[in-house]
Amino acid sequence: MRAVTLAMADSDNDDGPSQARLTQGSIVRHLVTQTTPMMVGVAAIMSVGIIDAYFVGQLGAAELAAVSFIFPVTVALQSLGVGVMAGISSVVSRALGGGDIERARRLGNLGIALSATFGLVLAALLYLLRMPLFRLMQADESLLPLIDAYMVPFAVGFPLLLLLMGVNGCLRAQGAAKRASLILVSFAVANWILDPILITGAFGFEGFGVAGAAYATIGGWLVGGGIGFALLETSEIRLAPRRLLECDWREGTLAIVRVAGPASFSNSINPIGLAVLTAFLAKFGQEAVAGFGAGGRLQSFAVVPLLGLSSSIGGIVGQNWGAHEFDRVRRALRWAGGFCILYGLAVAAILVAFREPLGALFSDDPQVTGALARYLEVAAWGYAGYGLLIVSNGALNAIGRAELALVQSLGRVLLVMVPVAFLVRGPWGADGVYVGELASNIVGGVVAAGVAGYIAGVGFFSRSDSGGAKSRKGAAHPQG
Repeated sequence: MRAVTLAMADSDNDDGPSQARLTQGSIVRHLVTQTTPMMVGVAAIMSVGIIDAYFVGQLGAAELAAVSFIFPVTVALQSLGVGVMAGISSVVSRALGGGDIERARRLGNLGIALSATFGLVLAALLYLLRMPLFRLMQADESLLPLIDAYMVPFAVGFPLLLLLMGVNGCLRAQGAAKRASLILVSFAVANWILDPILITGAFGFEGFGVAGAAYATIGGWLVGGGIGFALLETSEIRLAPRRLLECDWREGTLAIVRVAGPASFSNSINPIGLAVLTAFLAKFGQEAVAGFGAGGRLQSFAVVPLLGLSSSIGGIVGQNWGAHEFDRVRRALRWAGGFCILYGLAVAAILVAFREPLGALFSDDPQVTGALARYLEVAAWGYAGYGLLIVSNGALNAIGRAELALVQSLGRVLLVMVPVAFLVRGPWGADGVYVGELASNIVGGVVAAGVAGYIAGVGFFSRSDSGGAKSRKGAAHPQG
């Protein structure tokens, strides 16, 4: 009997929890149908950063530099929310898969309560530490008032994002991929509408400048959260505070944290590394920081298909691994790895070719646009490697090796990105910082592909269908 792996699955079937249907049929079709809704949601979220940067860029180079310092910090915080969402989705989906709907409802409500609590704690820490944090990042004193204008409302509203992620996790656990994506899209659309009004002003309203970007984000969270709770009420897991009294808080919290902890740190390590690179660039001037920040937002949008694939690969690998269909695992990894390489190189070529007009979208300052263009010219060639890394992490999480995914992410940043940028920035200037990111993506991608192939026993590039996978399944797959 085929095993059902629900922890990482996120079906496009909105009628209930997914079954092990990914163990049959075309692997390519599953990759496409599972990745497409993920891409929509991820694209919506990533577009917010680009729209923010576009309108803030109209205010001036100093304002764009300020949000460039802010960007990696907010992405790291949002990544923690994604980890919480993954933890909730994991425990709730497994309860549903085991046929225990009451346990699923209790865990879902507990997860939402924990999300809100975690959000309040992070918000308080962010508010108290905001200025020491940005001074540590080497932000110029002249930028600190602009940064503070954004971070104060952002910190106050941050618990709303964690609530939104908690609701999203409950919907994903039920296989409601389309509804979960609708929450993200509604948040993004609200942000798009509010950005020009609140940042630069419209209809006779002057706007709030940099702070307006934070207010627009909070408005988006309110809209997305409201729609999310409405959608949750139409599902099997509804908001019911009384169920919190029926919960084993210790057991439920530990179950969520076991998944959410590694996932949160894995997701937040990359933006933390980018925050360090931003600090390195600060010595080269505000223009370099502004160009790097705007380029990072373009990068975030360019790798949306890779992020969507990294989210969907878990369900495909997880179900087939549980069913001991190792040949299908190997094929899924090969197709996914091949897509990462081809797409990564293609989008890099496009960004490099259009780097100057893209830079002009964010600023009319020639130094800022020149910095952005140079960043793309160097760093974009690492996107393929970054795709291999995050897809490998998704596969490792699916087979219960989340600790290896965390080690890979840590090693990429701490052993390659930061040391290379630190050593090379002296003789090469800002280019050395960009090279640090490029090297980390190339090295990280190669290592991650090899680790995933070895652990899974399927090898990305192996021609043999019978090599160690099945012979090692007892050791590699402890759930049998």
